[in-house]
Amino acid sequence: MFSARVIRLGLAALGGGLAALGHAPFSLPWVALLGLLALFASVGKAGSLGAAAWTAWLGGAVYFGVVMHWIVEPFQVDAARHGWMAPFALVFLAGGLALFWGLAGWIAGRLGGALRPLVFALALTAAEVVRSVIFTGLPWGLIGGIWINGSAASWLSWVGPHGLGLLTLLGPAGFFLMRRHAPTFAVVPFVAIPLALTATGMLQSPAPLAAANAPVIRLIQPNAPQHLKWDPDWAGVFYRRQLEMTAEAGAPALTVWPETAVAMRLTGDASALREISEAAGGRQVVLGLNRFEGTRVLNAVIALDDGEITASYDKSHLVPFGEYVPFGDVMAGFGIYGLAARDGFGYTAGPGPALMDLGALGKALPLICYEAIFPGLGRNLSRDAAFMLHLTNDAWFGSFAGPQQHLDLARMRARERGLPVVRVANTGVSAMIDARGGIVDSIPLNQTGFIDAALPPRMAPTLYARWGALPFALLWLCCALAAFARRSRSTD
Repeated sequence: MFSARVIRLGLAALGGGLAALGHAPFSLPWVALLGLLALFASVGKAGSLGAAAWTAWLGGAVYFGVVMHWIVEPFQVDAARHGWMAPFALVFLAGGLALFWGLAGWIAGRLGGALRPLVFALALTAAEVVRSVIFTGLPWGLIGGIWINGSAASWLSWVGPHGLGLLTLLGPAGFFLMRRHAPTFAVVPFVAIPLALTATGMLQSPAPLAAANAPVIRLIQPNAPQHLKWDPDWAGVFYRRQLEMTAEAGAPALTVWPETAVAMRLTGDASALREISEAAGGRQVVLGLNRFEGTRVLNAVIALDDGEITASYDKSHLVPFGEYVPFGDVMAGFGIYGLAARDGFGYTAGPGPALMDLGALGKALPLICYEAIFPGLGRNLSRDAAFMLHLTNDAWFGSFAGPQQHLDLARMRARERGLPVVRVANTGVSAMIDARGGIVDSIPLNQTGFIDAALPPRMAPTLYARWGALPFALLWLCCALAAFARRSRSTD
């Protein structure tokens, strides 16, 4: 017979694994809900503070291990140099992120009492907020993201990803609270809350369709494998591939190349930039490349018009241990370098989010790769933007979960702000995304090609675009006050 402790920890691990299946490429939200139910059950069975903390930590470790298993992929690009780091990266990332869940379990055990399920839901939501901002933040795999393919995702435009996460967690919390007082009806809140999210989400108006005279944007996907992308023998091949697709018949108002699409330095020699503009027939082109200021290297997006740079943006939120290494000079002594850095110890961050004026197309809010995972980045600027421009190189992420999850995160930003997203990825998935996060047209993963897609219109600024996290904070506070009041009455 298994001991109660083994059963509890096994239930936590199973719950974490099932909860992770709510995210791409599986996208099974109801399976994820069952996983969360198992996690709540295991934390509820913990008899001590330490047991509650370790139980929640184990569930979180399995959850993050499954969701973010793709983190080993970047280390295989140059396996001889970085391959040894891969298992450590997965173990430390999953275990480190799970510490936030462990803290939520400890808080639930310490303050919950008879309301432990509700306190755990509140603490877990707060933990997800903290991990999204602390140490530059990593809001990947947020619980609310399991709904991106359904109408419940409409709640992103009202309460943001953390608010949707809290509403999701109220389902399993309600199950165990109801089971304590009316066991026969315990399943009601567990089923009713997700169904209510879905039904109310259907009340939101659909994304407007592109007008007949809407500007057409060409999305270029060169499909350059990461291990060859910077190889001098191959860089010219990928460059010419993009030139040829840019010069194909058609008259797009804008052509977009992906992040660091050109393996060249942006210097005073503008011959390549003129060549790109000529291939586009003099029409606008936006592309990613490295920009240099002395010894500083910046990951940049530039807009070209007749060979002249008319607008630019430097990536401001860099990937720790990817594009830069904290204390890089010290870490280099141990053989640890940023994976994506081309020179020195890494990239330099730009000054912050900014709009790019693309003339008749309006203003675009550029997000380079990793930046699209942050709900608040550039949110205040999105009210003045016609669309978001997401340039990325997902070749780092492999061919399974990573690129698909990154696409879903871009769709979440569209939902939150009511803004279409022009997403161009080196190896895919490149897509035209409407203002409700729907994919209008796309190029599949690991395919070379381009599409010409009409730009969907933006919608009026959403509640989230106008007020950010305030609606979520009020929702969380109301739930916390309700829990506090109920707990006070129960102890009187």
